[in-house]
Amino acid sequence: MLKSIAVLTSGGDSPGMNAAIRAVVRAAKAEQMEVFGIRNGYAGLIAGDMVQLNSRSVGDIIQRGGTFLGTARSEEFRTPAGQQKAAQVLREKNVEGLVVIGGDGSLRGARALSEFGFRVIGLPGTIDNDMWGTDYTIGFDTAVNNVLDAINKLRDTASAHGRVMVVEVMGRHSGWIGLTSGLAGGAELILIPEFPFTLPDVCQQLRNSRAAGKLYSIVVIAEGAGSGVEIGKEIHAHTGLDTRVSVLGHIQRGGAPTVFDRVLASNLGAAAVALLREGKSNLLVGCQNAKIVPVDINVAAGKTKPIDEELYALAGILSR
Repeated sequence: MLKSIAVLTSGGDSPGMNAAIRAVVRAAKAEQMEVFGIRNGYAGLIAGDMVQLNSRSVGDIIQRGGTFLGTARSEEFRTPAGQQKAAQVLREKNVEGLVVIGGDGSLRGARALSEFGFRVIGLPGTIDNDMWGTDYTIGFDTAVNNVLDAINKLRDTASAHGRVMVVEVMGRHSGWIGLTSGLAGGAELILIPEFPFTLPDVCQQLRNSRAAGKLYSIVVIAEGAGSGVEIGKEIHAHTGLDTRVSVLGHIQRGGAPTVFDRVLASNLGAAAVALLREGKSNLLVGCQNAKIVPVDINVAAGKTKPIDEELYALAGILSR
């Protein structure tokens, strides 16, 4: 039976990471395990920046966004020498199992550590919702609700002035945030990396909408599909429509996690401890069809969850 485990958060922060840490710590303490929190991700692991945690250490954090352990990207950990150094730190601390909360890069880091003989379990923590093997990632629901709140407010002023409102959201390689928030927010156009578009087509659709009697338009664009600022300029130049741009930026990452993210993170964190206790390793804990399931890291790492084409088509139908 494991006597000591550690937990870290890595990569971009996402709302619900604190809830996941809390679940890991309290589930482990219920099994009489010693728990260490590693500060600032893999960089902190290499530096040996670890603190012992107990149930009180994770009190009053479930409602907080971000991660109280901190997170950072580590170029050193990408190297074999850095990974070996991190493994040595775990050995020196007598850590027998590790829970890693983060995105795909964090998952690949966990897989690298498993090659040194450590039991590792990954939790999907990213607002992008693009990790293969899980229907939802920790933080996605909060992020899209943050975007939806902004769209609702921007719709009010767009309606009052008869404007085109271009809303740029996060999603450098994946359009899940743009698609989901755009569908929920009633956007007329959703521009995401997975579906090519041309500016002449975008402008023509907006002209057609005005001709059909629409008084204003909402255009949601993922950052990976283009610059909201530049596209806004092009729309105004080629249609003459009064156009404004809002780049939401990192506000999407912040704020208290939603009920969904808190419950998801809590379930995933507890499941990670259970898997380690059973002697399992090299797994991602995901959510599929509302069930918590283990997924082989070797299968999940490096893969991107494809966008839901039917959902994209539905958004187009409902925007008419």
